[in-house]
Amino acid sequence: MSATSTAGEAATGLAIPLVDSHCHIVFRNFDDDLAEVAQRWREAGLVALVHACVEPAEIPAIRALADRFPELRYAVGVHPLDTGHWAADTEAVLREAARADDRVVAIGELGLDLFRVQNLEEQLAVLRPQLDLAVELDLPVIIHCRDAAEPMLAELRGRRERGACPRGVMHCWGGTPEEMEGFLDLGLFISFSGTVTFPKAADTHECARRVPADRFLVETDCPFLAPAPRRGKRNEPAWVAAVAARVAELRGESLEEVARTSTANAASLFRLTLHNV
Repeated sequence: MSATSTAGEAATGLAIPLVDSHCHIVFRNFDDDLAEVAQRWREAGLVALVHACVEPAEIPAIRALADRFPELRYAVGVHPLDTGHWAADTEAVLREAARADDRVVAIGELGLDLFRVQNLEEQLAVLRPQLDLAVELDLPVIIHCRDAAEPMLAELRGRRERGACPRGVMHCWGGTPEEMEGFLDLGLFISFSGTVTFPKAADTHECARRVPADRFLVETDCPFLAPAPRRGKRNEPAWVAAVAARVAELRGESLEEVARTSTANAASLFRLTLHNV
């Protein structure tokens, strides 16, 4: 593609180097056609995928996917809506999984979600040991934060004061520009998903315009949040190109520039070794 190619060319099938910084291909709705899905993400130019984890029982299956697809790296953690999966030995299980496989590049996804449930203290009790573990292992965190920016910022700011705030990324960003500034101030990256392609996502659009070039990633969060015009369908890693294309439109940049920048940012955050990029 030329340096002047536009976001609209993302659907042409031309490959550009991209990283899907957050996906869930372990889910059962990929069982029947995962080989074809992988072929499509390779044709789209993906050089790496970071697979999130919602609870420890997923780890063996995610590890098996990393064995099958060498471009896949993964995280280990417990999602804030899966606090029921936290047990007395969960922190030890996550620690051992991370230490046992150098393809583990993050802790998460962890965080707070007050959109569906209001059990803040229970979520904090699961969040805090995972944040501690990330600091201990010098790994970034993948943060899920929905309707919970205020308590999340308070938690992380308190940790910064104690020198215990890990590096990381706010995944599937959907907050306001003001909230984004708070997380940027803490040194975190901002990751845009298919929601940035939704016409009414005005705050997300403004965040994509304002975020510094060295602090944003792109992701699918597949199988969720397929970008327009595929909204409502099963999402897949290849479609991260549509996310990058919309970010490029919003920033007034070429698709190649956004791909190059977001890929470099993902490599920096997750310490990825990327070849032929």
